[in-house]
Amino acid sequence: MPKPTSPLPVTLPPDEARAFLVSHLGLATPAYPQGAEGVRALLRHLRHIQLDPLDVIGTNADLVALARVDGISKGDVYRHLYPGHAFEHWAKERCILPASAFPHYRERSLETPWWHIATRLERLPAKVLGAVLEELEAHGPLTAAELTDHGAVQPLDWSGWKGTGKASSMALEVLWTRCQIVVCGRGPGGKRYDVPHRALPDVARASVGYTGDEGFSRWALGERVEAAGLLSRVSGPHWSTLSSVRTSPLPDTLVREGVLEEIVLPGSPRRYLAPRGFRSRPVTPPDDRMRILGPLDPLLWDRALVKHLFGFEYVWEVYKPEEQRLWGWYVCPLLHRGQLVGRLEARVQDGVLRVEKLWREKGVKLDDTALDEALTRHARACGAVKVRRPRARVG
Repeated sequence: MPKPTSPLPVTLPPDEARAFLVSHLGLATPAYPQGAEGVRALLRHLRHIQLDPLDVIGTNADLVALARVDGISKGDVYRHLYPGHAFEHWAKERCILPASAFPHYRERSLETPWWHIATRLERLPAKVLGAVLEELEAHGPLTAAELTDHGAVQPLDWSGWKGTGKASSMALEVLWTRCQIVVCGRGPGGKRYDVPHRALPDVARASVGYTGDEGFSRWALGERVEAAGLLSRVSGPHWSTLSSVRTSPLPDTLVREGVLEEIVLPGSPRRYLAPRGFRSRPVTPPDDRMRILGPLDPLLWDRALVKHLFGFEYVWEVYKPEEQRLWGWYVCPLLHRGQLVGRLEARVQDGVLRVEKLWREKGVKLDDTALDEALTRHARACGAVKVRRPRARVG
């Protein structure tokens, strides 16, 4: 019997690919309701929003939401999602995921290659795990600081970066990875934890309709392709926790089954996975609004794709030594009319949104009116009352 063959990949012109990505990722024109309902609809559509703790002009999750949803302020992405509408786990690194994904994660203890849950278990007394879980069941939600102190534990060391040395906090990490507890809030006191049946009552005990790793991988790959829009088959951070799936037969299987489509872009040797029927989906033309993108925005996950389609080279240099940075510490791209037109480095200080550095892309005439409106919106969302910015210059 002949071996089944995959359909030939579809060639997608660059302008169509750009328009699809900008529209698919919610950056063409406001596509969501305002306020809380908009944030919840955004998460359901994006599948996951990558987290990062740095808060310079808002965290990355703030920036993702503010670029797409009107009527919200810094911090609302957490206030409107927790509890009940979202939880946190590994996807494209650590992410906010919609509550509907929780039953899939509950079936397996997903972790990144560097998380080392087994090492934690070696260092953590089993009785501490039980005690922390019992305390959260009885008194949650609680922050790590509000838990009973169970003494010290040998911290993990990632090339000089130390993990927690508190047994109760390490227990939270283990229980969280296992989905025995979930993050149900974020605020000045840090993450708040609770048990799933209280924090996610609608889905805590829901079934998933499959068993085993293959069922999870099929679901997770479909989610990742929807989240990325175009998922390169070349390894990279856009695969993250699904790196082993990338090299498995599953992507080819789903293409043969018609669950996913394979795409090629002129001038690129790479192949991409796209959602089934993506070319028949409505593509919304971009509006005139300029958007400030977070450094881990879904549009920027695949830096090689961004360079190929948008001619925009972006490296997040926050962890580079200062002398090695080409641009700056926390630099955010600017999206306008479907193109990446510049970048800025800013911070909120003393009630002022201060743009410390501003670059326009070569050959681009930066629209000052659109930029001023974007900065005014962002300042208001961050609680700032003024904006100060330099003249744009060529980077």
